[in-house]
Amino acid sequence: MIETLSYDVAIIGGGAAGLFAAKETAAAGCSTLVIDREKRTGGILNQCIHPGFGLHCFKRELTGPEFAAEADTLARNAGADFRLDTTVREIRRMEDGSFQLDLASGEYGISTLNAKTVILTAGCRERNRGNLAIPGKRPAGVWTAGAAQKLMNIDGLLPGKQAVIVGSGDIGLIMARRLTWSGVKVLAVIEILPHPSGLIRNIAQCLEDFNIPLYLSHSVVDIRGSEHVSGISVAPLVNGVPDMEKQIHFDCDTVLFSVGLIPSNELIVPLGAAIDPATNGAIVDSNGETTVPGLFSAGNVRHVHDLVDFVAEEAAETGRAVVRKLRGEMAKPEFNAHKNAALRYVIPSRFAAGENTHFRFRPVISAERCELTALCNGEVIKRWTEHFVNPAEMIQVQLETPAADVTFELNEVKK
Repeated sequence: MIETLSYDVAIIGGGAAGLFAAKETAAAGCSTLVIDREKRTGGILNQCIHPGFGLHCFKRELTGPEFAAEADTLARNAGADFRLDTTVREIRRMEDGSFQLDLASGEYGISTLNAKTVILTAGCRERNRGNLAIPGKRPAGVWTAGAAQKLMNIDGLLPGKQAVIVGSGDIGLIMARRLTWSGVKVLAVIEILPHPSGLIRNIAQCLEDFNIPLYLSHSVVDIRGSEHVSGISVAPLVNGVPDMEKQIHFDCDTVLFSVGLIPSNELIVPLGAAIDPATNGAIVDSNGETTVPGLFSAGNVRHVHDLVDFVAEEAAETGRAVVRKLRGEMAKPEFNAHKNAALRYVIPSRFAAGENTHFRFRPVISAERCELTALCNGEVIKRWTEHFVNPAEMIQVQLETPAADVTFELNEVKK
């Protein structure tokens, strides 16, 4: 017989976002079930053994596993229930606006979950070599940065002896340091963009401190090796095209890719949730609600964040909005947020009037000093000064929202 469960809130994903959302909904008295396909909560945090987590949420520096354990305790103490080692196979929206989820688990078997609301906190998966169509054979020794991190930090194994990292995302930068500490020679980090993709502090602490060269505006043109990687060739880009006459060859046995993350939205697209092409996450309003009523999204599955603390804070906001939804107290967003060309996206895209709304942006420009303005009907209603703006770092502001559309403009302030 198939077990049937009923909850006010179903949370898909037991990482930082899922745990902080659960803390809020369960503490408010809403029956909450957190579902995760792993056997323990925490997600990617469990393999991030370096410090640097928790300064915003817990006011002290933690490692990834420590942050995960603290967040798990908060959610459990608030009264959340858990179904771990469990996969959500499908979500259906019922005629009454509720949701039905099909669950499969090695421990619990097949079950059906009825939920009044759903929060998707499933995070991201890594973009890999196949997504990039990089030429060359398919030898062993090619990893995503996250897979190599798990191999080292969870399994206690080294991927090789000499490595090149493709992409300057934060996981790749952190792995450059981790590999070096473990005796693996990191020959170079290759970045196709003219600027680093990771945080400035990680460039300094993970590359510059270890004299690891960073090649900007370079592209991989070949991965050599038959059975196993023997080397990699890169070339500088000229007008977006590799200059093959200026190729650089590295002899290595390991190649790590840190070339971006893809939000895991596969479960909600069939429900009709609209996806933002700028983030590859669901379009959400100021409550974190998607275009499907009752379906919410939070954390890296909504848009890729800089810090796990930001993920947790956003998810807690969403959890509180879900509580208001269930109580019939959630304000209806009626106004739109727009942006200028210097911003890749603005989240949320819709908001309600008279609320202290948290807006998040990703710039497309680099500048030492910028001014961010919020305009309503052509009039500036608030200004913020932003220092050291670059595409790798998210901008966050709060605004008491008017009863009208708002346009955000980011402009460089010249000296």
